[in-house]
Amino acid sequence: MTTIVLLAAAGASWEPAGLTTLERAPGVVVLKRCVDLDDLLAAAASGQADAAVVAAELPGLDATAVDQLRQHGVRVVAVAPPGPTADPVRARAARSGLTRVVPEDALAELPGALTSPEEPEEVPVRADSVELPRAALRGRVVAVWGPAGAPGRTTVATAVAAELAHRRVPTVLVDADPYGGAVAPLLGVLDEVSGLLSAARLSAAGELAVRFPTVLRTYGSHLGVVTGLPRADRWPELRPGLVGEIAECGRGSGHVVVDTGFSLEDDGGPTPGRTGRNQLTLDALEAADVVVVVGSPDPVGLARLARALVDLREHTTVPPYVVVNRMRPSLGWTEREVAAMLAGVVRTAAVRFLPDDQTTVDRAAVSARSLLETAPDAPLPRAVGGLVDEIAPPVAGRRADRSRRRSRGRAAAG
Repeated sequence: MTTIVLLAAAGASWEPAGLTTLERAPGVVVLKRCVDLDDLLAAAASGQADAAVVAAELPGLDATAVDQLRQHGVRVVAVAPPGPTADPVRARAARSGLTRVVPEDALAELPGALTSPEEPEEVPVRADSVELPRAALRGRVVAVWGPAGAPGRTTVATAVAAELAHRRVPTVLVDADPYGGAVAPLLGVLDEVSGLLSAARLSAAGELAVRFPTVLRTYGSHLGVVTGLPRADRWPELRPGLVGEIAECGRGSGHVVVDTGFSLEDDGGPTPGRTGRNQLTLDALEAADVVVVVGSPDPVGLARLARALVDLREHTTVPPYVVVNRMRPSLGWTEREVAAMLAGVVRTAAVRFLPDDQTTVDRAAVSARSLLETAPDAPLPRAVGGLVDEIAPPVAGRRADRSRRRSRGRAAAG
């Protein structure tokens, strides 16, 4: 039986040797050498190819592209650099759903990889593939907000989303910070096109609900990411109500975690029908079932947090979960004392403390991985697990996987 193969090596140094290996293999015919991903997808759409050999670093190659290739009946084999220095490349390939990876120094394995049965792959559950009624699968929308001063909104949002995904709950993480997205670089998600801007264009065309999976970038088996603005000055391209529409699409099969901006000021829109810069954050709070407010435990951070909690009352009636991030003994006051200070400001659902675990945060940022992947038993990821136990119980109709041993964390009633 003949296997028809497409090759997309993006000019990698192994391309000549790989081409020679394929041409010499019995039963393998190289149909085309593709210059880029678009050329590869177009060739696959012709229906003539059975498989594709691609460079793991091929620009634009993500879970969506891999899914498109498979829909055309094309098996995909990635070629990655050898040795431990290639671990980040292999990790990105795995996130894209590539289960067959051949090292550059083992190209002789290519023919076998093209024809061997593909290992079963665990894929995210999408609303259109779920047998249970959509109403039974509605998850919670969790908005992670906080005052100015970098208290750790994005760190908390990504950690919460990763924890939910670890429990095998389909989760969508939305980077809705109108001052510039940080989720994609923090998690190492490669995306040449902003998911948020793509969602805005689909929303304008009335197609977002139908084509929602196309705006997601897969991170692991159960986490989809809507990447944020590539530049802060692109916010005028967004539309009023966009975050709410994204949240409604995502919650049909699991939970939605929204990383927001800091400002709640109603700055209006530059033109009719266009959102103000801060409307993205206001929309997230309006759509939220759960509001997590992140603050710092130092004197300036607590003062900002107290003012922020007062301002928040004008925009949501949902009692917030207050997360005091980077709590440390050197400040000289206890968690009980901090909780008492905040209790005198506004009613909260709870006040929870996350420890100052800069080592884990730094390691995760440098390796472009979540806190949970970096050090699952470190103090910070374990405390986030306790937070998730409270704010996002299992989705109706699904049983969360909570087999990972963890501390319940520390909380003080607000």
